[in-house]
Amino acid sequence: EISALEKLNCWEEVPIETATTKVLPGTWVFKVKRAPDGTFKKFKARYCIRGDLQEGEFETYAPVVQFSSVCLFLAWSLLLRWYTCSIDFSNAFIQAELKDDTYIHLPRGFQGSGTKKTCLKLKRSLYGLAVAPRLWYQHLWKALKELGLTACKHDKCLLFRKDLIVICYVDDLGIQAPKKEIVDELISQLREKGFDLTFEGSFTEYLGIQYTKMGENQVKMTQEGLIQKILEATGMEDCNSNRTPCTKEALASDDAGEPMEDAWNYRSFVGMLLYLSTNTRPDIAYAVSQVARFSHNPKKSHASAVKTLIRYLSGTKDQGVIFKRPEKLQLDCYADADFAGLYGRDPPESPTSVKSRTGYIISVGGCYILCKSQLQSTIALSTSEAEYGALSQAMRAIIPIRETLLEMIQSVDMVDSNNKWPFGSRDNLCSFKTVVHEDNSAALSLAVNQKVTSRTKHWCVKFHFFWSYINDEKNNTQCVKVDTKEQKADYLTKGLTKDTFEHSRFLNQGW
Repeated sequence: EISALEKLNCWEEVPIETATTKVLPGTWVFKVKRAPDGTFKKFKARYCIRGDLQEGEFETYAPVVQFSSVCLFLAWSLLLRWYTCSIDFSNAFIQAELKDDTYIHLPRGFQGSGTKKTCLKLKRSLYGLAVAPRLWYQHLWKALKELGLTACKHDKCLLFRKDLIVICYVDDLGIQAPKKEIVDELISQLREKGFDLTFEGSFTEYLGIQYTKMGENQVKMTQEGLIQKILEATGMEDCNSNRTPCTKEALASDDAGEPMEDAWNYRSFVGMLLYLSTNTRPDIAYAVSQVARFSHNPKKSHASAVKTLIRYLSGTKDQGVIFKRPEKLQLDCYADADFAGLYGRDPPESPTSVKSRTGYIISVGGCYILCKSQLQSTIALSTSEAEYGALSQAMRAIIPIRETLLEMIQSVDMVDSNNKWPFGSRDNLCSFKTVVHEDNSAALSLAVNQKVTSRTKHWCVKFHFFWSYINDEKNNTQCVKVDTKEQKADYLTKGLTKDTFEHSRFLNQGW
């Protein structure tokens, strides 16, 4: 690490009395890097600056790609069978120049070149500095812009031009194009601009997620390594597996219950489970949302609920989400709600005891994009209000995804490797359907007919914002009735029996 920093001329040694700002200490960070399946990759050392001790105000915002954009990226590659790969930048933050004077102490164990006490004046941005992520993002974004790429309006880390799509999460880039030569040219151009990068090959892993090809038309997303890490840390590698991630009864607050006795850190595991549920395991989203409510004061019953969830994962650790090549381009959303599901479980004086739960899941051409399971922020007074609130919340998520997809269609040529348009002309594709599936008749009627009554007028400001998108020929967005048995969001709102749960899981995840 030190050799790499010196090779890149990251600093110069100066007398410590010449420092014009606070001299910052540093710390070593050591890590074993593993593949998404948990296998060993390499040992890694990083010298980081104590940026928390910096004085002054800094602009630090640096965006990263949304996971819904990663799923759109994957669905697009399946749609057109484009070539996909990933690249990793070596010592990414160091490749950006540092504009303000910053001084650091010599790393522990190193001595200055002279007899007087010295420090290091930084020329380049190092890991740990408050401004480092933003400087790197600006440095990379400028280069990609010069190469003809345009950032999406709703996700600045999703970039495209007519023959190329790029997603960026800090120093990890996913790239796809109709032909490998286009990607090779982009990598060559980045190297010419001075970027030090490593070509990772085909798109088999990204952000700790394994992407496995299952023939020409299917890709499976899994996080087996993270599940195995959870099992080992809780000592449950040899546990008996469950068929469902939670019981049918909602998890109560249990204020008078016994405190948690297990040695493992409840909050840490909830964090890992949240990452798992939002990425590759929507089937555990409801169960994780339940246990996450009690991270501040977990009881023995809550720890048992986490163990129930882990037992389910132990039997399905090699599973995730299966992406199948779409036959047509259509954006689908299934929205559902559970009215006052905690009534009789939480204390009656607690507002949460009468709150309803929202669940929705979004897909493009049958490919999973996004899901959500959470308690509603306000108290619904009826089943129809709870369902309509869930529908409104789902619309807040699907409208930006629709506009992102429309922007991609307008900017990127949807041609395959043979330069043909397998899904029709751009004009035809721009009129793709957006269908929101709702199983509650009252909520559906209000969304479609948009008639306000004395019982629904108090919903106006919060819920009705999406009316301009429904039944508008320009937006081609409609809300339709779906049978409760085919409601894909059902397992995001409540605990289900084994057969019902597995049916919902198959509809969404393909297994």
